[in-house]
Amino acid sequence: MTNSFADFDKAEMFFIIGSNMTEAHPVASTFVKNAVLNGAKLVLVDPRRTALADFATTHLPLKVGTDIALLNGLMHVLITEELYDKKYVESCTVGFEELKAKVMEYPPERAAEISGVPAEQIVEVARLMAANKPAMLMYTLGITEHTCGVNNVLSCANFQMLLGNVGFECGGVNPLRGQNNVQGACDMGALPNVYPGYQKVVDDAAREKFEKAWGAELSPANGLMIPAMFEGLADGSVKGFYIFGENVANTEPDIAHVEHCLEEAEFVVCNDIFPTETTRFADVVFPAAAWSEDDGTYTNSERRVNRVRKAVEAPGEAKPNWWVFKEIAKRMGQDWEADSGQEIWDNEVSMLAPQMTGIKFERIENDGLQWPVPDLEHLGTPFLHKDGCFTCGLGNFKAVEWTPPAEVPDEEYPLVLSTGRRLYHYHTRTQTGRSGGLNDLMGEETADISLADAAKLEIANGERVKLSTRRGSVELTARVTPEVQEGMVWMAFHFREACANWLTNPVYDPVSQTAEYKACAVKLEKA
Repeated sequence: MTNSFADFDKAEMFFIIGSNMTEAHPVASTFVKNAVLNGAKLVLVDPRRTALADFATTHLPLKVGTDIALLNGLMHVLITEELYDKKYVESCTVGFEELKAKVMEYPPERAAEISGVPAEQIVEVARLMAANKPAMLMYTLGITEHTCGVNNVLSCANFQMLLGNVGFECGGVNPLRGQNNVQGACDMGALPNVYPGYQKVVDDAAREKFEKAWGAELSPANGLMIPAMFEGLADGSVKGFYIFGENVANTEPDIAHVEHCLEEAEFVVCNDIFPTETTRFADVVFPAAAWSEDDGTYTNSERRVNRVRKAVEAPGEAKPNWWVFKEIAKRMGQDWEADSGQEIWDNEVSMLAPQMTGIKFERIENDGLQWPVPDLEHLGTPFLHKDGCFTCGLGNFKAVEWTPPAEVPDEEYPLVLSTGRRLYHYHTRTQTGRSGGLNDLMGEETADISLADAAKLEIANGERVKLSTRRGSVELTARVTPEVQEGMVWMAFHFREACANWLTNPVYDPVSQTAEYKACAVKLEKA
């Protein structure tokens, strides 16, 4: 997030796109609801009528995968009616003419034809956003889990810069992270192209710094992304996997293909707190300590580095993750000095990552600090790009074209399947599936279908149905609901037998390599 959760209480305008906050981020959504009840306005962009729609000033029920067309249409209105922030655009950004040329191709009528949102509503929302500044834009995986996910994010940034909403309290572009500590993992270099602190692997100076610190020769090339890793298992170019806290046999698209790849691996190691569908493929399983069984840090969506304190002893043979990695390194001839989460942070992370230089354990005893924290006197950064001063100098508009999902409905598979999360379960239920109370609240997955499609197919609420795609099929219970628009089916991936990822399409954004979980063609019939 460029901004902070503290801004929610003060914000006067929200633009939420591709985020079912009430179920995926219930605490954050409570902040938004409270703000709306106190007078803030909310524009909600979502194919479904989620619970947050009841709080929205305006709900735009766009068709799945048409975010760019809609955003380009909104920007068309802002530019043609001269409602955009001209002073901000002229002084803080570059690339405006290229953006203008592209969005001129998306008048409200064309944006409406693609997105399904009426042209007059597009005009109305553009004027509403221009009249209420600054506004906070928030998105989640409904934006990123598309083959055009990177372009979706760029379009959100274009929209906010055009409005002059970046670099101020209660503004910005604010992704709500998909899982706990995703932000922290990325900060620490759990990406194939950067070291801790987002220092590029291909940058000679950065690589030399880490080679000196770690006493090892490092590759000058970026590593593999997840799709290439799995394909490497299938063709033999990758021999083994070390899977750390991830249940890939349920979370990756096209489960049948993923399991085939795991079976082809010569050696698989799993590092986890419970047995999962993925540990079935492991040659070695390291039992890990859970979050409350060791000291360390988490970093949340607003870039806040928080202390985590040990509350209980780890059971049985479970060990802290850092201890497992250190012991493996010792067998490989490396003697790592750090002997605790604090030593790793204070003596390595804060010494090597410029954004974290001013963060030490003694400074995050209470409410943590938001990076960047460049020195020990700095109090943290509640919002980024202050007054339009971007890290790269000026904000870069990037004109982007709308592209449809890789798989669209046809005669054989006439509906769109989109996926997401339910309130009562988390991911593949590795943890929540062991809670009787949560299973009582939600004990099975459903296929959410529209009233119109249910009537057309003569499917009653609670009836068993079969969903099929080109990857496979699942049987589950129909949930007929006005939340879902005609032509769409929605389900989650929490339950093994009725997991959405037996069906989802293994196609990826060409830059981020994020899978298109949010759109594929599906057939619905009675079981």
